[in-house]
Amino acid sequence: MKWTDTIRIAEDLCEKFPAVDPLTVRFTDLHKWVCELDGFDDDPARSGEKILEAIQMAWIDEAR
Repeated sequence: MKWTDTIRIAEDLCEKFPAVDPLTVRFTDLHKWVCELDGFDDDPARSGEKILEAIQMAWIDEAR
């Protein structure tokens, strides 16, 4: 899984953290959680605010 797999990442985050409101997650925590997901194998330094924001928005949609 790569940083660009925002929907898959969001699905995995939703499963791993079902009680977490994605709107309350700081980007530093989001970055750490994504890097710790099973199957994630991208360079941690390749993410940025836009990617993390896209993941957060997809997670919000998934959590609904």
